[in-house]
Amino acid sequence: MTPQITFKPYELTLEVPPGENLLKAALEAGVHINASCGGSGVCGKCRILLEEGDLDCAVETLLSPEEWRLGYRQACQCHVRGDVVVRIPPESLLDRKTITRRRPQVALRPSPLDLAALKEEGLYNPAFQKKFLQLPPPSLIDNVCDLVRLETGLARQHGLDNLTLDFFLLQNLPQVMRQDNFRVTATLDFAQRRSRKPRLVHLEAKDTTTRHFALAVDIGTTTVWVQLLDLAKGEVIGVAADYNGQLSYGDDVITRIVYSQKGDGLRTLQQAVVITINNIIRGLLKRYRLEVGEISHLIVAGNTTMTHLFYGLDPKYIRLAPYTPTACHLPPVRARDLGLELPAHVFIYSVSSVSSYVGGDIVAGVLASGLYKEPKLTLFIDIGTNGEIVIGNQEWLACAACSAGPAFEGGGIRFGMRAAKGAIEEVRINPETCEPMLMTIDLAKPKGICGSGLINLLAALMESGIILPNGKLRDDLNTPRIREGENGREFVVAWGAETQGGEDITLSEVDIDNLMRAKGAMFAGYLTLLENVGLRLQDIEQVILAGAFGSFINLENAIAIGLMPDLPRECFQFVGNGSLQGATLLAFSRDLLEEEQRIAQMMTNFELSETPGFMDQYIAALFLPHTQAEYFPNVIGRFKGQ
Repeated sequence: MTPQITFKPYELTLEVPPGENLLKAALEAGVHINASCGGSGVCGKCRILLEEGDLDCAVETLLSPEEWRLGYRQACQCHVRGDVVVRIPPESLLDRKTITRRRPQVALRPSPLDLAALKEEGLYNPAFQKKFLQLPPPSLIDNVCDLVRLETGLARQHGLDNLTLDFFLLQNLPQVMRQDNFRVTATLDFAQRRSRKPRLVHLEAKDTTTRHFALAVDIGTTTVWVQLLDLAKGEVIGVAADYNGQLSYGDDVITRIVYSQKGDGLRTLQQAVVITINNIIRGLLKRYRLEVGEISHLIVAGNTTMTHLFYGLDPKYIRLAPYTPTACHLPPVRARDLGLELPAHVFIYSVSSVSSYVGGDIVAGVLASGLYKEPKLTLFIDIGTNGEIVIGNQEWLACAACSAGPAFEGGGIRFGMRAAKGAIEEVRINPETCEPMLMTIDLAKPKGICGSGLINLLAALMESGIILPNGKLRDDLNTPRIREGENGREFVVAWGAETQGGEDITLSEVDIDNLMRAKGAMFAGYLTLLENVGLRLQDIEQVILAGAFGSFINLENAIAIGLMPDLPRECFQFVGNGSLQGATLLAFSRDLLEEEQRIAQMMTNFELSETPGFMDQYIAALFLPHTQAEYFPNVIGRFKGQ
């Protein structure tokens, strides 16, 4: 008899072959379970609750005897014997509502290249444009072929000649020309970098010049963002986002590269992100009542690995020395050829990457921030699932990626989680009683700690004197909040009776060590990059924080733990999702399409793992806030006496 699995709370039941891996079954059913390590069994995030039936589970798991008794299992270590009912617990669920949440108290730096500036400076010239034509119908004395008639009309009415042509346009050319008595609208691609010739890509009957749209897409390791753009009016119509479907196969780029090398892994990952993008586009078109045929093109920005996976390119050598991607600049490709549910005339343009770990998302962010036009020496920081930094100004740019890992998105932290309902994000601790005051997203019962909450918790432990500069919890405090746990000493952030999962939420010394490694890698990156260009931290005139996570960081606390440099606070500015902003600007300006390539070429990349001095800087940064107090004078003053 074929076994059946029922997934709660979805009430979804499906049949599986005997012996099927539970995590694989969930993936095929479209049920998300956090699987940070891609199913290798080392992260402990894919926990499920076994409610009925029996599973063949590995004995060596990361679960405690008490958790096992309560019914917890690791999905990746379980195989189905017979009918089972499993429940996905709160900590393993995704909460899409929190992706687009905003933090109104953070003022974003206005982009020097917003739409108004583009129009004022004469840079508003979309790469794809529509031209209306009223052509004379053929007759016995004027019976040239339809294509010549169209080309002649473009030359005479719009001054466009010497065109190239998309062959697919010819397949319906006669029908479209005659549908409205030779009144047609031509869509032309002016972004042909090599030939410099406009390319005729689409033809529609009637005058459709006022109905012309494009899409800007930011493919992040965790989330995918899409903006719907009105090219006729020069406006952003709407925006939507969702979790990247690849999350089920690993939290970070390295895990996904490894997964891509297994069997059909590359195809699976490519399809996962394409499905995510298709769903977002479908929702936007429905919300704004647009037809899919009114879309002309896409601009895509993403880190180098995400770009490779989206295009179906083998990312194997990105992670192997000497770290060489397949390509840093990709030619235009038909959207339909990658699986996007868009018409045949729609092409994708991808923002150029710089290296294996500095991708198009950073180039787009530098473009949107205007850093490449700034006279001030600027430090640009994007902390997300990966950490990238750029230092420079209008004359030069240097960049590097820091192997910070996904710690600031909850990866590698036992009770870490992404920002979602119930995630602890604000923490204060009474230094006398060691009792914490917590604030969660949506004021729900706690179920974990998000990245910004981890920063705030670590700073609160420092400020209350509970933690030592080496990251160890003090052993001379009379409080039940500090105790011995499975992974050494730990601080109880919330008691089980107060949490959604009924389990104590803790921060252990192992967790603290992982956070210190992540922040240490970032700070060592700043110093190493500066050293290699002959500058000091004090030379930085402004700091630009990019990425959605950057907008939610408590700046004082990020500086306190040594994640951000201790510079005058007025130096810091936030740009939000610079990658999406940059992709949007590129859709509105073909001049900027040329500019983004120039920006990528300006950026000198440093492979930090191969750069002399980085490891010394990294080891020195494994301290709270740092072994060298002179780097953090304000922090030392703030915590004096603790």
